[in-house]
Amino acid sequence: MNNNVNLPSLSNEGSLTHYLQQIKKFPMLSQKEEISLARKWIKKGDTDAAHKLVTSHLRLVARIAMGYKGYGLPITELISEGNIGLMQAVKKYDPEKGFRLSTYAMWWIRAAIQEYVLKSWSLVKIGTTAAQKKLFFNLKKIKNQLTSYNDGSLKPDQVKEIAERLDVTEAEVSDMEGRMSGTDYSLNAVVSEDGVSEWQDWLVDEDADQEVKLAEREELSKRKSLLSKAINILNEREQNIISARKLSEVPKTLEELSKTYKISRERVRQIEEKAFAKLQLEMVNLAKETRLIPA
Repeated sequence: MNNNVNLPSLSNEGSLTHYLQQIKKFPMLSQKEEISLARKWIKKGDTDAAHKLVTSHLRLVARIAMGYKGYGLPITELISEGNIGLMQAVKKYDPEKGFRLSTYAMWWIRAAIQEYVLKSWSLVKIGTTAAQKKLFFNLKKIKNQLTSYNDGSLKPDQVKEIAERLDVTEAEVSDMEGRMSGTDYSLNAVVSEDGVSEWQDWLVDEDADQEVKLAEREELSKRKSLLSKAINILNEREQNIISARKLSEVPKTLEELSKTYKISRERVRQIEEKAFAKLQLEMVNLAKETRLIPA
């Protein structure tokens, strides 16, 4: 199987409605069917089996791609990149590991879409450090979590809060906010001649909803398991700081923790940064051992 596998046409914005109609026709697979098809692909190189695995998950790609619509890029291109990630996932999927293809594929789909977004936005120099990438992909979500945010410009206290949450400077938050303030693609855009049907209408499918929810629950469960194991690599103070800064519903500020441990804000930040790096590395290693992410 290659990345040119025959899929429904998705060449431009005008074809989106037709594409979404087409992918709804592909049946969802039971776990038994999925395992059988995956074994045929792995053991016999059965391209028809691989094609069924891909097409049964095209709706998952479309849903994930919609989550990146706020970056000002054509949704058709985001879906196309996500489809490439899906095909890569099918190539490497091993059903004997005990998890569904949708759980495994979400990593590949998101990675493919994020890589495309980053490459596209590199034209305006968004930055390439880990912190800047984290800011880029989390700014919109955090803004929506702020109870006082109302789709206008961020207030100074909001900029400060976001900067502390993501461990970047306030200037970086303001700069990224300015670069990302373009027009979003709307899920409520009319896409039919009757003037009623919208993009989101074509994505509504109860079976697909259940599969996505199941996949997300499985992924969350596995990641929580990895985290509970990986966090043991940290000492007690590191664990407490990471929990307070990264794992709490209401993260503590550097100032609060500096008072708790009677050290400077900068020292807290350094401990957090080093502990988080250690934790990330340990989680990646554990994930690779369990084949939760590609090796």
